[in-house]
Amino acid sequence: MKLENLRIIVDERETKSGIPKLLKAIGMNVEMKTLPIGDYIVAPETIVERKSIKDLMASVFDGRLYDQCSRLKEHFANPIVLLEGNVDEIEEITDNPLVFYGAISRVALEFKIPIIPTPSASHTAKLLVSMCSKKDGPTGPYLKKIKKSSNLETQQLSTLCSLPGIGEKFAVRMLEKFGTPSKVFSATTSELAKVEGLGEARAKKIKNMLTTKNKLQKESSQKTLT
Repeated sequence: MKLENLRIIVDERETKSGIPKLLKAIGMNVEMKTLPIGDYIVAPETIVERKSIKDLMASVFDGRLYDQCSRLKEHFANPIVLLEGNVDEIEEITDNPLVFYGAISRVALEFKIPIIPTPSASHTAKLLVSMCSKKDGPTGPYLKKIKKSSNLETQQLSTLCSLPGIGEKFAVRMLEKFGTPSKVFSATTSELAKVEGLGEARAKKIKNMLTTKNKLQKESSQKTLT
């Protein structure tokens, strides 16, 4: 199969990654669009969300990751999360790598979305080419009409579910007690412990995660000084 016959739709925000340029350089038919979800549509029912290690951690902390996974599953039969970079970077981003592993475990087990690692942009491009080369996939339109996510409650629950030891059941109880995620984050340890079934140990873990200074701040302040 000739590469110019292979079609891939790429989100415009991926331009800075250098991957669209690599795909065009080898002769692929690259269409740049503003996609409401995902980064690469490689087949009618296959969409790829590319995340660097840093991107993935940021989307865990702000609650976007699980909302993105829900929407990918809702609109595409075969969503894939592509994790690009060196996993050793986790140590520089967080003191607790379990947050990272907990997140990718949830993506794989709860959302049943496969996670494929690649070491660099050039390897990501090769993987995307191989995904486009599949001949026996479903047929149909690549682009779909997808409304922007407006389910505020889903986003709020998703944000709270990123806290250590919190699943949807506790996230619901937190919103019932405090009203907003903001009030949950500013609550004291003893206030959090009063959420039914949560307990003091879990409340302490949550408060510790929310208040521990991240290494990223140290890095950025050093860069500013230099």
